[in-house]
Amino acid sequence: MLSRALLYSSFLWARVAYAAFGITTTENSYIIDAGSLNPLTFTVSRSSCDITSIRFYGSELQYPSMGSHIGSGLGSATVSATQNGDYITVTCDTDTLTHYFVVRNGDATIHMATHITQEPAIGELRFIARLNPNLLPNEEPFGHASTTAGGSAIEGSDVFLINGETRSKFYSSQRFIDDQIHCISGNDHRVCMILNQYESSSGGPFFRDINTNNGGGFNALYWYMNSGHVQTEDRRMGLHGPYSMTFSRSGTPSTRLDTSFFANLNIKGYVPANGRGTVSGTASGADSRFRWVVHWHNDEAQYWAYTAPNGGFTSPAMKPGTYTMVYYQGEYNVAETSVTVTAGSATRQDISGSVTTGNTIFKIGEWDGTPTGFRNADNQLRMHPSDSRMAPWGPLTYTVGSSALTDFPMAIFKGINDPVTIKFTATSSQTGAATLRIGTTLSFAGGRPQTTVNNYNARPPSAPTSLNSRGITRGAYRGFGEVYDVSIPAGTIVEGENTITISVISGSSGANFLTPNFIFDCVELFQ
Repeated sequence: MLSRALLYSSFLWARVAYAAFGITTTENSYIIDAGSLNPLTFTVSRSSCDITSIRFYGSELQYPSMGSHIGSGLGSATVSATQNGDYITVTCDTDTLTHYFVVRNGDATIHMATHITQEPAIGELRFIARLNPNLLPNEEPFGHASTTAGGSAIEGSDVFLINGETRSKFYSSQRFIDDQIHCISGNDHRVCMILNQYESSSGGPFFRDINTNNGGGFNALYWYMNSGHVQTEDRRMGLHGPYSMTFSRSGTPSTRLDTSFFANLNIKGYVPANGRGTVSGTASGADSRFRWVVHWHNDEAQYWAYTAPNGGFTSPAMKPGTYTMVYYQGEYNVAETSVTVTAGSATRQDISGSVTTGNTIFKIGEWDGTPTGFRNADNQLRMHPSDSRMAPWGPLTYTVGSSALTDFPMAIFKGINDPVTIKFTATSSQTGAATLRIGTTLSFAGGRPQTTVNNYNARPPSAPTSLNSRGITRGAYRGFGEVYDVSIPAGTIVEGENTITISVISGSSGANFLTPNFIFDCVELFQ
């Protein structure tokens, strides 16, 4: 009898806990109660679509002076709220953008999606939650690298110096393929952004953007959908999301959120599972020391998947269409093909590719599309090149056969550490014509390599495509990935000691870390 009484009591208590689910309408706002066990209510302005209050577990988490919103705020929008059984949808309409807040009964989660027909005027499409830094001071998973409160600006208005360390909101970034969740937290609260997919974003699997930033007044939790930060693709229109902001007291929530209920909510541009297809196959040929990635993209959508150790892969559920299919060794493109996806079908498409050069005389680094292993590459994602924790940039000399990989810089800056000098010993059979291949990952201000081999001055290459964006100082290393082949005539390389110098050429000069520069991927001399 006692256990039945306890069970009945628990049932009544649960009903009371969930009974508050619903919408309260005031003159200026919609107040949404999620009906969750740990109570979550949030308030949306009926004129601007800003979230002006977030109360969770008895605490106000919203920054009082500014709202949480798309971009820097829509300013004005047509805002409505409807309840359909266990779901509440707040819809915010403008001429070119529709934003949705969706809550499911009992879940302490605000699901969102944003549909656009053109890029916002400021050039960025993001959601930013401005939250209470006293209750939510911590940034996860990269800690204080992006905590800029109390700092002095040393570059633009986004890189700061604090107690001898450089910090920036850009140092919170994570590769899209690995960024399913990022959070801010405190002793009693954790708020996380969970990204189910990046279907309509731009940049591919290795693109990265701002995730968090504790600037003192508020701690910002972001999802950047489209930006101009080292962006290599045109922006995609259509529906961005679903993406979800979850609230918990402790512990990191699962990223496996089921948002298939969006299919029943009249969300613009939402394509349900039965309107999608998949691609499966086997990748082969690339260097097995690196993880392999398969990437599908067209003007409307992008998707990706890691392969299994045997090269097998299956794509996420994709919108119908014809896609470029890319195979990466690490982040280095080794093959491309085309594949067409149709709704309700599973398409088979294998892909094979490898890095091909010739008889290698020496190789510095690896063809993986990253500067991994070079000097300062282990720090660059989380600190400015001027940071005192960086090893000296040089100019450096790398001697093939005796130098450590960290004796070669991840980047070369005009007027700071150029030239980079390579010394190597050649045999008599290696004195014929050769090719020096210089792989780069990112260029700034037209920076590209000028090469001298002994007394031979190679022809300077054409300027790379400009991204019109700071890169290495913002913790970015990936751009278009230019590869430069330098043809070396027979007799230039001599038996015995040889010297190669690589410097930066461009149309401008300077002596700081915003001078023309480029980042190395790999340098290989072969015949």
